[in-house]
Amino acid sequence: MTQTDSACGRRNALRFLTALAAAGAWPAVRAQDAFPGKPIRVVVPFAPGGAIDVAVRAMTDRVAIEIGQPVVVDAKPGAATIVGADAVAKAAADGYTVLVTTSSTTINNAGAYRKLPYDPATSFAPVTLVSLGSVMFAGPANAPYNGLQEFARWAKAQKRPISYGTWGKGSSAHLFGELLRTRYGLDMQHVPYKGDVSALSDVRGGVLDTTFSSPVSARPLVRANAIKGLGMTGPRRSGGLPELATFGEQGFAGFELAGYVAVYVPAGTPRPVIDRLNKAFVAAIKVPEVAQRLVDQGQDPIASTPEELAEVYKRDAPQWLALMKAAGVEAE
Repeated sequence: MTQTDSACGRRNALRFLTALAAAGAWPAVRAQDAFPGKPIRVVVPFAPGGAIDVAVRAMTDRVAIEIGQPVVVDAKPGAATIVGADAVAKAAADGYTVLVTTSSTTINNAGAYRKLPYDPATSFAPVTLVSLGSVMFAGPANAPYNGLQEFARWAKAQKRPISYGTWGKGSSAHLFGELLRTRYGLDMQHVPYKGDVSALSDVRGGVLDTTFSSPVSARPLVRANAIKGLGMTGPRRSGGLPELATFGEQGFAGFELAGYVAVYVPAGTPRPVIDRLNKAFVAAIKVPEVAQRLVDQGQDPIASTPEELAEVYKRDAPQWLALMKAAGVEAE
């Protein structure tokens, strides 16, 4: 083949590929290779300024650097995260609409609602686990017990219901209280609040016996000896309160479950796009400043593969749903 023939062949090939692109027949893999080619929208189904929203914004600032495109955070609160989740479930499966939410979207809502506009198990494709969120159990500063074993003995000796506050019926805090009642024979009486700050105030004031709380809300009071930290749920100690032992360390099994924050895209998103997003989010989570921001918001940074996130859901969902049923949380 002469150089002239070779050059002619290249020109013909280029014209063919150009024609394919103009006709909309460019192979899908090329579009995936070019991802991302425009800004990405990250939907957060919580109110702006909250713990999750703050943590997400710190993370997405770094994601934007990793992918070379702007990342716009779109807060869509409402109906226990259903509004924002549904918007992502119905979005194009092209990677340009991402959901960052807690396990309440995919697990708790499945037990609390008979009908959802999205399917928690099939509407989303996993990208990465961001972090685990522990819950702290606390009592008054002047309580005559230290730690969970002493609390359990004290509670059984009272011959009355022991009140415990949470941020709402069906919350992980409510379910942990029911676990104390059903598995460990403690007469626990649930008192739901609109948030954990009010419950902490009532424990401090002696109105409430105990409460479950996020480490973020409780940490200043624990450090000031205004309340007494008794134990932390989850598989390991919280980075926000590392001095406080877990339930498991104190001999209380079953509290290893932890709520989590995770990243999803609409089901059907091409795997190369998911892999690109996973790489960017994992890199962002591992940046020390971002990891510390997550810790400051009561989250323990994790980062994972899509498969690992799917496995966490598969493992934890049945356990949470069983606790909801035992707690009498009926689907609405």
